[in-house]
Amino acid sequence: MKYTYILLGFIFFISEATVAQHKGNYNQQELENVVSRKNISGFGNAQIYNPVVQQQLNLALQPSTTLTVDLKALKNVEATSFTAVFSLSQIGETAEETNDLVNGRIDAVKTLLISEGISEKDIVIDVISFVPVYDIEIEKKIFSTKYNEVPKGFELQQNIHIRFTKTSQFKAILTACAKNEIYNLVKVDYFIENIAEIYNELQNGLIKLINEKKEYYKLLGFDLNNYDVALADNKYCFFPKDFYQSYQAFNSISFEAIKKKKGLTTAKKQTSYYYEALSFSDYDLVLNPAILEPVIQVGMDIKLIYTPKPIEKIEPIVKTEIKSIYYVVSPDGNIDIKQLNTN
Repeated sequence: MKYTYILLGFIFFISEATVAQHKGNYNQQELENVVSRKNISGFGNAQIYNPVVQQQLNLALQPSTTLTVDLKALKNVEATSFTAVFSLSQIGETAEETNDLVNGRIDAVKTLLISEGISEKDIVIDVISFVPVYDIEIEKKIFSTKYNEVPKGFELQQNIHIRFTKTSQFKAILTACAKNEIYNLVKVDYFIENIAEIYNELQNGLIKLINEKKEYYKLLGFDLNNYDVALADNKYCFFPKDFYQSYQAFNSISFEAIKKKKGLTTAKKQTSYYYEALSFSDYDLVLNPAILEPVIQVGMDIKLIYTPKPIEKIEPIVKTEIKSIYYVVSPDGNIDIKQLNTN
């Protein structure tokens, strides 16, 4: 007997914005920026982010008397510190019981983290809410039924802010929180202390590139001193949470269907996440280009437009020379003509 087996492959890619290097559960943009992509053979299962652009080598240049200098600089900066935010909630029959239960969990987390080298001053508690919890009590009468809200206890919600300086410490933070039933990681924020120095470094790099451009134009016969200049610049800072992508990729292959000659059994679709840094293709200067872990990307752009100065019109100099002639009449009636030198 000859059997024909049909292999069904399904590959799905869903692109969405996420939150941070240590991705938390908070994902505000997940439902807003969902982009489906088709599978591209030869590129693996991950989505193609920043796809390859077809090179157009025969672009026609358009000469112009206006010179444009458009430069971009970027630096990849490792964070000097991180802040992880965890959310926890606790319920109890009384306010005192609820508060004691929460404090017990938090104190246990602090004890574990201090043993890992994290200072107690780097752990901050943010109280979100402390409200009573109500239940519905049904009151039945002969001709009617009433539903009354009755207080049953209290609910306390808090956030734990934990600051650390090394990514290797995050494993200990997760372990400490999980041991005390704190699983909701909201986000991880990145911080750098010397942002002004970084912008100054990028500025110096751009100035060097501008001077090289000026020398290049000078060799071509353009003296930029004879040009008027218009300028625009911009600076920005991107954090890893802006560049996390997610996808779902799998091949639904059912060996059970082959053995038992049954239909396809679908597998659970797990969402995977990866960090995709800002591409360097559009930048003229990149500092610290090789990165191993997610980094903060600090950039600066500048654009200069040089236009020729208007030619000054030389007005001709007109010199007016006036020669004066005087007539002198003597008492006897004689007229004497004299010309005075007025120079």
